[in-house]
Amino acid sequence: MRHSYFAGAMAALLVLTSACSDTQSDRDGGPVEVGYVTLTSSDATLTANLTGRVTATKRAEVRPQVDGVIRKRLFTEGSYVRAGQQLYQIDPRSYSAARDQIAAQIESAQATLETAKARAARYKTLVGSEAVSQQDIDDALAEAKQAEATLHQYRANLRAANLNLEYTRVLAPISGRIGRSSFTPGALVTANQTDPLATIQQLDPIYVDITQSSAQLLRLRRQLADGDVMPASTTVNLVLEDGSDYPLPGTLEFSEVDVDENSGTVTLRARFPNPEGVLLPGMFARVIAPQAVVPDAVLAPQQGISRDAKGNGTALVIGKDNKVVSRAVATAQAMGNKWIVTDGLKAGDRLIVEGTDKVRAGAEVKPVEVKAGK
Repeated sequence: MRHSYFAGAMAALLVLTSACSDTQSDRDGGPVEVGYVTLTSSDATLTANLTGRVTATKRAEVRPQVDGVIRKRLFTEGSYVRAGQQLYQIDPRSYSAARDQIAAQIESAQATLETAKARAARYKTLVGSEAVSQQDIDDALAEAKQAEATLHQYRANLRAANLNLEYTRVLAPISGRIGRSSFTPGALVTANQTDPLATIQQLDPIYVDITQSSAQLLRLRRQLADGDVMPASTTVNLVLEDGSDYPLPGTLEFSEVDVDENSGTVTLRARFPNPEGVLLPGMFARVIAPQAVVPDAVLAPQQGISRDAKGNGTALVIGKDNKVVSRAVATAQAMGNKWIVTDGLKAGDRLIVEGTDKVRAGAEVKPVEVKAGK
């Protein structure tokens, strides 16, 4: 009886010990299962996220070129006007009277010229006779020339009078969207006054002026010169103030040739189509501008890159015999949910993206490939 009890106790102890041993073996003895992706390389475009302000392609302030009282406003505020369209009518009566007066002076001058020419012609026929002196002939010729000069002067005055009369019809200098009118019918205006009657802005296409730091620009140019990157396209995209994407792409037009001394930035200008008038002058916007193309760049999922307090990147890859290898990596920028890796990883590396918290360098793992997009 006593022997039987002792044998049972020993059997129970062996079972318990075996169970504990099996659990420890599962935890420490077998390789940990991790998920990985095989890295590939492709050309990647480096982009800059820049701020900009919308500005009109053309902007013209409408001012009168003659003095007078406005009789009519001939446009609807906020509407689209075309170049040459009449916007205002200034009282033309005084300018019409001035033109008629000069026209009468021209008729008188023509009559005087004809008389002077006829006298000079008669005197020429009497050269050599005692009927007229040489002085009389010279005076007649001079009078004819003076009458002709007076006629030319009056004709020039008539052209100026017609121009002033034309200026009473205030025309749109450019096509575009016209704003509110600063003057109403009955208001007295003067030539080239400081305050414009209205402002016209061309909104389609439209410009977005962007600022970029000169340090970024220098770094980019150095990379291009070294051959590390290739020039990117000039197509840019726009993000509006509310965070929505503007549907139409734009094109970079030019960059300033000097650096702003106060901000240390260079201004770039992009041109965007604006057929619906969504973009308005003065709006802030964010521009996604391609800077350069990195040839054969390695793109690594962001969950496979960890960083320390200083921002240094580290990746765990599966090496030979399924052993974990730690790599120090350098990244350029994010593209969606991936990093553009510039150093530390290469195409073909098996990057651990799942289970990184369960393993350490040198440990053997059981690799399981993660499907793209998971």
